[in-house]
Amino acid sequence: MSVRRHPFALCALALLAGCASGPRAHDDAEWAPTPPPAAQIAPAQADGSIYHDQQNMELFADPRAHRVGDILTVALVESTQASKKATTSTSKTDKANIASPTVLGQNLSIGGKVANIGLDGKRSFDGAGSSTQSNQLTGQITVTVAQRLANGNLLVRGEKWLTINQGQELVRISGIVRPQDIGQDNVVPSTRVADARISYTGRGTLADANTRGWLSRFFNSKWMPF
Repeated sequence: MSVRRHPFALCALALLAGCASGPRAHDDAEWAPTPPPAAQIAPAQADGSIYHDQQNMELFADPRAHRVGDILTVALVESTQASKKATTSTSKTDKANIASPTVLGQNLSIGGKVANIGLDGKRSFDGAGSSTQSNQLTGQITVTVAQRLANGNLLVRGEKWLTINQGQELVRISGIVRPQDIGQDNVVPSTRVADARISYTGRGTLADANTRGWLSRFFNSKWMPF
């Protein structure tokens, strides 16, 4: 079998090699962990002493995250519930009677019938709708401090990938945390994260099984005229 006769086979092999050696599909530089800035510390002089002033030893410092690159645990305690109900009912009735005109003292008639005019109209509309939604997300995810703002607040960001059997689960969170809201165990609840962006998605066999096909989505979309 020559390559000239089967160019598609060569293309398929190239694509498979690229998928095998390329980066993973879920790698995202924006969500990569933020390393701490490199410290400009002069090398300690070998004078035989165990402790040096130049060493970064925080024996009595607060262990809670407060610098860029520090690790912080966010406890997911999200629970939302929304309910909405609407009912609309309208009714309108119109009725008008116009007597036939008179000509020379006689009522105008057509075909032996008095030409009276009567209009009757009735319209009604009834509509009802209800919606109920409930969501709950619990767990923990450890993130890193990406930026320390001018007012001392911390911009945190992180993700967690779980590969289970034939599927992958992804949890992402980003937001702004006040240092005062961080507990002594270096944990902050997600309800204390300002401007929080929390996403929980999945991919794989199980996610595909719970997703409608494109044709089914078309027939249930707003573009379907019927």
